[in-house]
Amino acid sequence: MAKTQTATLRPYSLGPTSLLASLSGLLRQWLPRQRWFAGKGRPVTDLALLSVTELQPDFLHVLVRADHAEPPAMRGPGAAPAHDCYQLFLGVGESLSPRLSPAVLGRVTEGPLAGLLVHDALQEPHTASLLLERLRMPDTTGALRFERDWRVSIPTGLAPRLLEAEQSNSSLVYGDTYILKVFRRVRPGINPDLEVPWALARQGCTRVPAPVAWFRTSSPWDATLGVVQPFLRGGVDGWTQALEALAHGRAFEAEAYEMGRATAEVHLALAAAFPVEARGAPENRRLASAMTGRLRDAIHAVPELLPHASGLREAFNELSALRTPRPAQRIHGDLHLGQVLWAERRWHVIDFEGEPARPLPERRRARSPVRDVAGMLRSFDYAAHARRPWRPEWALRCREAYCAGYAAEAGWDPRAEPALLRAYETDRAVYEVLYEARHRPDWLPVPMAAIARLAERPGLRRLTP
Repeated sequence: MAKTQTATLRPYSLGPTSLLASLSGLLRQWLPRQRWFAGKGRPVTDLALLSVTELQPDFLHVLVRADHAEPPAMRGPGAAPAHDCYQLFLGVGESLSPRLSPAVLGRVTEGPLAGLLVHDALQEPHTASLLLERLRMPDTTGALRFERDWRVSIPTGLAPRLLEAEQSNSSLVYGDTYILKVFRRVRPGINPDLEVPWALARQGCTRVPAPVAWFRTSSPWDATLGVVQPFLRGGVDGWTQALEALAHGRAFEAEAYEMGRATAEVHLALAAAFPVEARGAPENRRLASAMTGRLRDAIHAVPELLPHASGLREAFNELSALRTPRPAQRIHGDLHLGQVLWAERRWHVIDFEGEPARPLPERRRARSPVRDVAGMLRSFDYAAHARRPWRPEWALRCREAYCAGYAAEAGWDPRAEPALLRAYETDRAVYEVLYEARHRPDWLPVPMAAIARLAERPGLRRLTP
């Protein structure tokens, strides 16, 4: 690595057990400070190195399991400590260039790496470039397999830069040509952010950038680790555009309408790429029961929900009472204004990973496209509340325009499914309450305003808190 002296002894070849003695103390301190660490506010109670692969001398790929206990206020009845598997790229050496000091985890004080400096190798240009080169010229290293679409040319010499805004993952942009998303939380199975864009590309859908390369592991289980896609140069996400419109008092209905059309176009392509199922009364009852269970757990963690519980359960009861079969298909799974980009004079849809906290089989399950619609409607509500004074009428106009655009492209209007739409929006708002209570308490009034509205049995049009 640039500016790093290679250690004469490479004790990490001894395996994960040996390495843990050296890395445990540093990782316990460093992991909770990372944006993508899911256990914020929860101490790391245990660590285990699941796999270690040497990509070049002193450049390690590591999968680590971190256990963390829930705070008492967030712990449900009988809850066990949570755990997650995280993907790390670590550099090991005797010294590091001062300009890379933000990447440093620290100097090891014990174990086989004692005296050596450890840093986050994704922040080091040389090792970041090496990672793209492995994807450009695929091979297998230990349990890691690097693969690509040979129909696409990946040039050499693309300068890497690490994006600062990424939250649940880490992304590297290479020469403003390609973007590599590194999945920080690793789950067994193929990640939807590879599976879905690949399937959409086979359908000729150009709203979603097609994968050009990816890498995966076979140990401790088969899992997707990262994916390379074309970088939408100059792209601006919908959240940024919405806040700019609000700040300048501009209407946003035209943009919302086109977002609705883009969403419907992607849904139609997904319905062609994956099986479509008919979900009748039994599935509606199971879905409503799961939503009611999540509400019950959320009330335990956030007592402010309790006064609204009866009205919220009513929304789920209406879903349970539906008898007419509805189509279920692959969807985005976590659609909001931050997941759409305006580039090349049109909206693109990105980030098909779904909610990282949920198991992959659940994220890959066929679900109603109304779930995606509800997610975007909640996002318009968030934008309207992001700046004072709150602008509920702005959100109402955007919601209507979005649904109208969706209907124009899809041939059916999500507003014609009021019980389904209300249930999904309520379930999303309950999730938001739990998230904000854990991570951003200052934002809690935003989903709580929606909770009060949804509990009063309003229609789609009533947005006033």
